[in-house]
Amino acid sequence: MEDNPDDEALTLRAFRKNNLTNEIIVKRDGAEALEWLLDDKRDVDPQVVLLDLKLPKVDGLEVLRQIRANSSTSYLPVVILTSSSVESDLVRGYELRANSYIRKPVDFSRFIDAAREIGLYWLVLNEMPLRTPPK
Repeated sequence: MEDNPDDEALTLRAFRKNNLTNEIIVKRDGAEALEWLLDDKRDVDPQVVLLDLKLPKVDGLEVLRQIRANSSTSYLPVVILTSSSVESDLVRGYELRANSYIRKPVDFSRFIDAAREIGLYWLVLNEMPLRTPPK
């Protein structure tokens, strides 16, 4: 979930440079993201959510709170990928059970390296249930 078109383009480019061919679905605000994530009829189950904190309409921490509160998404890996260096954002992200908190590197070559590591771990190595059944 990314609201900044430049950051979105940079992220998509970094994943392409690392030959990560998984389908990437971009939502540009928190409300749109929640609507898609919490839709039990969506045709694609996400493997990981890359979540910016500074989203319009519904901020990233609230998106994370609602992801964790919903039984069908409560185990979905969520990686906070943000430019925020505010310690309280980091702490709150982990309180809400973020799986990882990564500060976006400013340098593009470092960002490409970060995208490779994210993709390798979360899309290749990580194992998770297909979907958490509703209670």
